[in-house]
Amino acid sequence: MSTHARQNRRKTVIGFVSSKMGDKSVKVTVPYKTPHPLYHKVINRKTVLHVHDEKNETKIGDKIEVMETRPISRLKRWRVIRIVEASVGLNLLAVSEHDVAAAVPTKTTKLNQAAKA
Repeated sequence: MSTHARQNRRKTVIGFVSSKMGDKSVKVTVPYKTPHPLYHKVINRKTVLHVHDEKNETKIGDKIEVMETRPISRLKRWRVIRIVEASVGLNLLAVSEHDVAAAVPTKTTKLNQAAKA
């Protein structure tokens, strides 16, 4: 083998984290556009990849770069390279029970009273 470093020929794509499946696993949606073969209208399509997240650092909505890798499990053939852009969305898991109880109305409405009668 030569003294030069071996060139990495694995594919890399950028997509959005759409689901946290379990420990160290995420689903990434990669959107792309393709023309319709007959009508030539541009159609939005997507590919869903099962990705290995070794450090559990991604969140739903993050824009990440993933790279092809050896098979890690039955479906996972991709791994996280870097987080391109972190999501700033609302974390619904951080909502406490007290906040939920405060948001639920306590008064009964006329519609509820009519339904009970």
